[in-house]
Amino acid sequence: MWINPALAIASALLLVLLFPPFGFAILAPVALTPLLVACARDPSWKRRAFFGWVAGFIFWTAVCPWIEFVMEVHGGMGAWGGWGTFLLFGLYKGLPLATFAALAGFFAQRWWAIPAWAALWTGIERLHAYTGFAWLDLGNAAIAMPLPMRLAPVTGVYGISFVFAMLAAGVAAVALQRPRRELAWLVPLVLLPALPRLPLPREAHHQALVVQPNFDTEMEWTPAITELAEQKLALLSKSEPASLLIWPEAPAPFYPDEPAFRNYIEHIAQDEQAYFLLGAVGYNAQREPLNSAFMLGPNGTIQGRYDKMNLVPFGEFIPPLFGWVNRITHEVGDFVPGTRIVDFRVDGHTAGVFICYESVLPDFVRQFARSGAEVLINISNDGYFGRSAAHQQHLLIARMRAAENRRWLIRSTNDGITAVIDPRGRIVDRMPAFTQMSKLMPFDYVNEQTPYTKYGDWFAWSCLVIGLALTAFRIRA
Repeated sequence: MWINPALAIASALLLVLLFPPFGFAILAPVALTPLLVACARDPSWKRRAFFGWVAGFIFWTAVCPWIEFVMEVHGGMGAWGGWGTFLLFGLYKGLPLATFAALAGFFAQRWWAIPAWAALWTGIERLHAYTGFAWLDLGNAAIAMPLPMRLAPVTGVYGISFVFAMLAAGVAAVALQRPRRELAWLVPLVLLPALPRLPLPREAHHQALVVQPNFDTEMEWTPAITELAEQKLALLSKSEPASLLIWPEAPAPFYPDEPAFRNYIEHIAQDEQAYFLLGAVGYNAQREPLNSAFMLGPNGTIQGRYDKMNLVPFGEFIPPLFGWVNRITHEVGDFVPGTRIVDFRVDGHTAGVFICYESVLPDFVRQFARSGAEVLINISNDGYFGRSAAHQQHLLIARMRAAENRRWLIRSTNDGITAVIDPRGRIVDRMPAFTQMSKLMPFDYVNEQTPYTKYGDWFAWSCLVIGLALTAFRIRA
């Protein structure tokens, strides 16, 4: 009885090894194989759900250990509160994998199991955005693989997840000694080379001055410290001519509604004669705080503001049932979400800016490009991650967003990893993490729209419908 749980745990460990800090992406085509073999071997859906739940718990707690640090240190919950909340997180996030394992066994002996397994996995993966926390998808492991990455502009990351799940299912079918003719389902994968190649590296014709302030997330912002920080930022913002100046989302008391700070940032934009993007706190008509991105023109006037629409539970607001938990941010009152996508005009072009965690939502990010953004900018404060692998994981996710939409992506962070990513998802420039510095970084504008930009997650939703329909058909039969 121990073999099937051991197989499920093996899949969990393989999935963990795909991503930073390990990065053994070559294991992606077989990571799900042990779990699928276990699902085929066990006739009880309850047992499948249990060992799937265990595997999901192991994966999420092993790949996101930084969540405990965030809760303990920045949430002020102490060791007991941090670990208790983290364990609850792992138990909750294990449920999607439990659901997959429970359902996958119903059709494990069918001749159409290989594509059904892949469709069910991909569809459930798409639902992570609706379960409170999305992070690394299976397809993210392919970011340095030129062949599967050809799918990114067509199906988004979920199409790549489907391919890896198909390959894993094929290996599972061989291990289960299924009829060899069932492997014919893998034949369409040979058409991947027929998809358009990734764009060749091309020269960037613009430069942005990107500032990485490296502010301590737990700093006590006295008037003297705030003034010193503003002086340092002003110095870091001086350079050779650049069309765009970017400050990241930062754990600092920056309020453009206050006359003194407004005057300060106006002078920076005027002195540099550049478009100036910064993360700061805005307010709506009801004087509720917003996590916002402000764009100033070279004349110093505020030309637009984007308010973050996808807030992080416990980080930027507390869900109603969890009033006893401390927020991670120190803004007075919970942030409230923005209501609309905003693109900024920059030197005759258009930029789409999304904030921090929003980078993990493929369908959300592509809406900026669809509405006309020619370059994508992700401003983020990753200081709450400490020195964990979450910095590398967040960068990995952002790279996929660039490839899906064939856009240059400038990633500006408080303490790293600040980088510029080209339209194929390749890092072309980056700053060392945990340093206070600024750098002129190359980028360019692109106005073509990929199929994924235009049509979104049509493939992932189709997989969900097909996967659930086949499962229901088999259960009923």
